[in-house]
Amino acid sequence: MHRHPIMRVLRGPLAVAALAILALLCATPASAVRIKEVAAIEGVRTNQLTGFGLVVGLDGTGDQTTQMPYTSQGMNNYLQQMGITLPAASASQLQLKNVAAVLVTAQLPAFARPGQAMDVNVSSLGNAKSLKGGTLITTPLRGVDGEVYALAQGNLIVGGAGASAGGSRVQINHLSAGRIPGGGQVERTVPTPLLQGDTVSLGLSASDFQTAQRVAQAVNRRFGQGYARALDGRTVEVRAPVDPNARVSFIAEMEELSLEESVPSAKVVINARTGSIVLNQAVTLGACAIAHGNLSITISSTPVVSQPNPLSQGQTVVG
Repeated sequence: MHRHPIMRVLRGPLAVAALAILALLCATPASAVRIKEVAAIEGVRTNQLTGFGLVVGLDGTGDQTTQMPYTSQGMNNYLQQMGITLPAASASQLQLKNVAAVLVTAQLPAFARPGQAMDVNVSSLGNAKSLKGGTLITTPLRGVDGEVYALAQGNLIVGGAGASAGGSRVQINHLSAGRIPGGGQVERTVPTPLLQGDTVSLGLSASDFQTAQRVAQAVNRRFGQGYARALDGRTVEVRAPVDPNARVSFIAEMEELSLEESVPSAKVVINARTGSIVLNQAVTLGACAIAHGNLSITISSTPVVSQPNPLSQGQTVVG
């Protein structure tokens, strides 16, 4: 009898009833996937960048600088870079309702070259009411090593909206965070180990010895024995050409190789506080009947018969 896998979330009284079903678990058929869907080349990754900046041009919704002194200090430093020096007494008493201090974050893509654009996220650091309509002035974005890898600047796009009148206020989503598509420009590249040595390493998305073995077998079937070997349940080492162009072609072809995906173990997550039960794709339910209070659940399956044509020498299959 064939049983179909399910993946559902059960709530309320169903949480109690579903406990009786957990003994009826069985595996599901495996499916074919490409290597690029279960593994990635080690060392080819994004890098996190961050920076402190100022958003100007706000409609009176910026920081209260008396409570956020770093906003005034940041503006004073920026003016000094522009050749404008304020008296010490005036610099400490700036009232900038149209300026907000922000934290700018971005992800530097792998192989990014100087001049390429990338998206940046902008989030308020102070008590600004809204960043809508603001413009981020030039902000250096640094890596964890303290070096500047990109610059960010541009007009913010804020997904939220809000309005107030007569003491009432309505707001949808956040107004203190926004995004600048293509607002970052790469200034420095990050070296990658892709072209170093005569091997590349594949890192699996999840540790699984069977998947690691199947990846190595798929590579060896295509390129020859000895090209790949599984080092552990998450890493597969592959011998690759030294020439950069040949290595890129080799990796592109290798990532398209198909292999049979390992069937995950059946897993059920029960949240007793919310009364929710989550089942993964490997969990199946068999035919049964459950009663709990005034709730009754019946699970049944309908066999499907496949009858071959006359004189076709086929076999009748019941699934």
